[in-house]
Amino acid sequence: MASEDARTTLTPKLVASLYTEAMVLADEARSYFERQGRDDRDALDPIVRVSFSCESLKVTTRLMHVIAWLLTQRAVEAGELSPLQARTPGRRLGEAPDSDEALLARLPAEAVALIAASRDLYARVRRLDAHGADTAPPQPSPARSLLSRLERSF
Repeated sequence: MASEDARTTLTPKLVASLYTEAMVLADEARSYFERQGRDDRDALDPIVRVSFSCESLKVTTRLMHVIAWLLTQRAVEAGELSPLQARTPGRRLGEAPDSDEALLARLPAEAVALIAASRDLYARVRRLDAHGADTAPPQPSPARSLLSRLERSF
């Protein structure tokens, strides 16, 4: 299969599925970092404890960027935005900081799993966003433009 054919089409069903995944992951992350994560964090060395807190913010940042992007796609589906408007810089997927691989080895397994899941979801949505950015709006046909000018002149 050619790479052109292997591209994923952004359908309402895909957007809904990704949105559900993002919301469930956001709820799991919130629950972990507010409850069990506190105990896990308190058991860490002070420097790693600060890094643990930073990683929880990175997870939140990734997920909020994904959710905002998916809501923009829903607005396109609803006709509230045009596909071209959805590709403007303020509506594209926001940048999210990556995690320090060396640090991840020092964090609790559940935190690492949530970090990995948020990174994976963000990477998938980033590919969809990049595909949309590569898709230029259709250009008017030069032949139709010439025909239109001829019609106006007669």
